[in-house]
Amino acid sequence: MTVSQMPKVELHLHHEGAAPPGFIRGLAAEKKVDLSGIFDESGGYKYKDFWDFLKVYEAATSVLHTPEDFARLTTAVLEESAASGVIYSETFLSPDFCGNRDVGAWREYLAAIREAADAAEAEHGIVLRGIVTCIRHFGPDKARETAKCAAETVGDWIVGFGIAGDEKAGKLKDFEWSFDCAREAGLRLTAHAGEWGGPESVRDALDDLRVERIGHGARAIEDLTLVDRLVKDGIVLEVCPGSNVVLGVYPDWHSHPIHRLRERGVKVTVSTDDPPFFHTTMVNEYNRLADAFEWDEGVFDEIARTSLEAAFCDAQTKAKLLKRLEPS
Repeated sequence: MTVSQMPKVELHLHHEGAAPPGFIRGLAAEKKVDLSGIFDESGGYKYKDFWDFLKVYEAATSVLHTPEDFARLTTAVLEESAASGVIYSETFLSPDFCGNRDVGAWREYLAAIREAADAAEAEHGIVLRGIVTCIRHFGPDKARETAKCAAETVGDWIVGFGIAGDEKAGKLKDFEWSFDCAREAGLRLTAHAGEWGGPESVRDALDDLRVERIGHGARAIEDLTLVDRLVKDGIVLEVCPGSNVVLGVYPDWHSHPIHRLRERGVKVTVSTDDPPFFHTTMVNEYNRLADAFEWDEGVFDEIARTSLEAAFCDAQTKAKLLKRLEPS
């Protein structure tokens, strides 16, 4: 089995950010919305930097209006993931985009997404679970509403709570109430940090939000005392190398610290983040990492197992998936 053919587990995937450009263009045409400004000549998403990316992301999301739209989106996203050999994925879902943080409306969106996910599992064998995610630059008050949506729908499918968006907006401590609410409801916790905010943002996520996983986290390498803490506490990093390179956090794949983090004993996983925005897939991530660091099948098997162990799904689901990681 080649690296690209290996079964994969992905923990860091933004649901709307995984929308194929063609899907968004088609939806915009149906709704007679002009989104031509967010696409380049080849039909892909067009943006200048991370902050422009956020604007384009929200523009693309603007045509997703109904539960049916999100059901169709789920089908498109899971077909792409399954084609890369992903057997399990956790996706970031924002009630901000699914019913404007109204619990009743959020339930309707969630039901449509789950129905599409169940159909994709039956057809492609890919298992999906949801992490409700507040948007940092929308502010802590809206995050509280998002946390309430999460607490009302916690269960076997909504398994986690997190925060995404502009790492330079406000302080993570401002979102402490929302994370406490989610924790008390029984949700597992993750937070975006260590991408633009530097290692101090990782420390803030651990100290102020008490998360067990960090979304990105690569810049922790700039503080080796922090790296030692990640190892000691078993904190898992949801690393997205292709995203980091395309956005300019690192100049190229060889410069990315995922290899150094792993060598120092940090639990690292591999994900695509917003794959069509960054022209990547899980197959591409695996192949580029293999080229950059001479990682072999043994390393990627270890990463898949680390990812599954860190997944927020229940033990029964993990046991079934673990069998699929065994060599055939």
